[in-house]
Amino acid sequence: MSINSTPDQFGLMLVVFLVICFGAASIGSVFTSSSVDTWYAQLKKPAFNPPRWIFGPVWSVLYFLMAVSAWLVWRNAGWKEGGAALLLFLGQLGLNVAWSGVFFGLRQPGMALLVIFALLATIIATAVGFLPFSRTAFWLMTPYAAWVSFASLLNFAIWRLNSGAA
Repeated sequence: MSINSTPDQFGLMLVVFLVICFGAASIGSVFTSSSVDTWYAQLKKPAFNPPRWIFGPVWSVLYFLMAVSAWLVWRNAGWKEGGAALLLFLGQLGLNVAWSGVFFGLRQPGMALLVIFALLATIIATAVGFLPFSRTAFWLMTPYAAWVSFASLLNFAIWRLNSGAA
């Protein structure tokens, strides 16, 4: 399965997917930066909470892997054949930004749990949707699914420790 594109178009589309992914990261960081040094710093956190410095490098790698994954699907299937999987991909990016908005922007860890569970389900659906077009694209989405699984557990623990639900 391939599409009729020039090498220049392939490179341009990789840049487009990188811009889309890192654009989502930038929007999410607006919400995060408004609370990470104030509200978030004051929350009780579980013993397995990673050091703050780890989040930037991990998310940078994950957004890069996501972009390459989507690009591989586009390269192998195009918009016509791969459109449903690529729409799932855009949906999970939207949920990714929404989680930052709910958790950090609205400061609602309980509501953010609902968003992150939907995000994780959409990431898994995206990876599975990518599989018929590229095994590599599928595997490139798995570190993201693993990290969001961990983030879900972290979100849950923070909610429990700070809501009186513990």
